[in-house]
Amino acid sequence: MSEIASIAATIFKRAGKGRRFVVAIAGAPGAGKSTLSHHLLDLFPEGSAAIVPMDGFHFDDVILHKRGLRARKGAPETFDYAGFAALLRRIRSMEPEIAVPVFDRGMELSRAGASIIDSDVKFVLVEGNYLLLDEEPWNELSSFFDFAIFLDLPRNELERRLMLRWLEHGKTDDEARHWIATNDAPNIERVMEKRRPADLVIQSIALTEA
Repeated sequence: MSEIASIAATIFKRAGKGRRFVVAIAGAPGAGKSTLSHHLLDLFPEGSAAIVPMDGFHFDDVILHKRGLRARKGAPETFDYAGFAALLRRIRSMEPEIAVPVFDRGMELSRAGASIIDSDVKFVLVEGNYLLLDEEPWNELSSFFDFAIFLDLPRNELERRLMLRWLEHGKTDDEARHWIATNDAPNIERVMEKRRPADLVIQSIALTEA
């Protein structure tokens, strides 16, 4: 059994016959959260699972500029925590047709209502950097999750993946290195040093960058 299939089997077993099972997939920038989420999605019965990316709750650049936070985009304080928590609360309560915003990295903004979670979706895969962050108010998210996965990759591998990401998104080599040093690296440290325990810790580097 592959590593991905083993993770999916664990989720199936933990979920049992419950109507909804919410999985947190956390890790530092570049750890592979989105990639793992999509691999898992492919293993669940069609229509039974959905992905909820925390990135959909990025504050718009206009807001970040006003608050002097544009250079720190991606840090916990640059997200709409209250809006994200409200969405998770709706997911737990099994509301029908829950609209989910999705962040478009090419446009650098979130698209509202870009995805829908129907009431018959059993497995909800929530992925984001700060799902297990042991800081207020983020530590209050734990009540929304039935199972938590943390991707614990070496720092040099994270930085390698991030370098590739930013080059693919049009940054020059110098711009990518500067962004990683001043923005991604502090976020990596925060995620790694201030995290709550996970049900499953993955220390594989087999996943592609995400």
